[in-house]
Amino acid sequence: MFYLLATWQMHRFGFLNVFRYPSFRIPAAALTALLLFMWLFPGFIERLRRQQSGLSNVREDTPEQHQKKVGTPTMGGLFIVLTVVICTVLWADLANMYVWSVLGVLVGFALIGFVDDYRKIMKRDSKGLAGRWKLLLQLLVLVLVSLLFWSSAQGFIGNPVSLDTRLSLPFVSIRWFHPELGWFYLPFAFLVVMGTSNALNLTDGLDGLAIGPTIVSSVTFLVLAYLSGLVLKFNVDGSWVDFNIPQYLNIPYIEGSGELAVLCAAIAGAGVGFLWFNTFPASVFMGDVGSLALGGALGAIAVLTKNEFLSAIVHGVFLVEALSVITQVVSFKTTGRRVFKMAPIHHHFELKGWPEPKIIVRFWIMSIVLALLSLVSLKLR
Repeated sequence: MFYLLATWQMHRFGFLNVFRYPSFRIPAAALTALLLFMWLFPGFIERLRRQQSGLSNVREDTPEQHQKKVGTPTMGGLFIVLTVVICTVLWADLANMYVWSVLGVLVGFALIGFVDDYRKIMKRDSKGLAGRWKLLLQLLVLVLVSLLFWSSAQGFIGNPVSLDTRLSLPFVSIRWFHPELGWFYLPFAFLVVMGTSNALNLTDGLDGLAIGPTIVSSVTFLVLAYLSGLVLKFNVDGSWVDFNIPQYLNIPYIEGSGELAVLCAAIAGAGVGFLWFNTFPASVFMGDVGSLALGGALGAIAVLTKNEFLSAIVHGVFLVEALSVITQVVSFKTTGRRVFKMAPIHHHFELKGWPEPKIIVRFWIMSIVLALLSLVSLKLR
């Protein structure tokens, strides 16, 4: 909104020119999201507490000590989604279809998570929405978003964009290996988005455990998205010379990807605000409405910035959590034995006697290390 206002009225009010620069709008989006949380979220929590009074919001398949958390309201992720949407609309270029595509995934997956949470809490159905229905609805959302993206690519709506169906691998230069998948890229991209969404959902089991790596991931993709579309201009001997940062780093150039950095900043700011209330002991839980939505958005950003494989490193904590569940299920069905005391793996460490804050902080540290490794890959190509 502010970007469009600046381009419309800049000739009359010169100070509006600052709104055209992503370098200004990125921190502005993060700060706006944080301030909205500090201002409005306490009242939102209180409303959730009143609405969910007397209802069970703790899963049955968790360690015994989690029953002490009964009474803590959930579905706080709904406010995260609303804040990210508001801040993105305020600070991003609304003609950018990359932004609308990610927002479509965010809101669509949030609706799925809302239905799941509603069934668990209001309908007293501990299983919530069946897994197969979650996957089918996620697939439907991605198909609809793909149609929106295709319409933009054809020039029907917004600024024309294109989806690069080639793969980009971390630590490998695109000059040497940049395979083209063609139509096979679409199911691969769906797998990345849905996998990230459900992996983050599995991670959301301890106070602050999921939102910490989410903040780290959003900041990491903020940097990646910003660099992917960054072309600097220098005045050399009276003439302007372009310095293409993606070309220098041997990563794909994605025109307009800087607007995704604004969206990432909104997620990071909202995440920090949510963590203020979600840190141990939590005043509110995220719920599936938040975890599915945030995971889907981060997965979509990974696809659109051509970091599909790098996202496995950035989201390493989420990946380990998902793999622990898969390993546990496969082992039990084939051998009758459990590899872990309980899955996801954070419950395994709980049952080994680790205090909850120790598990959370160590997972955060792992997430930060993996993010740094991901950024290092930019120069090792």
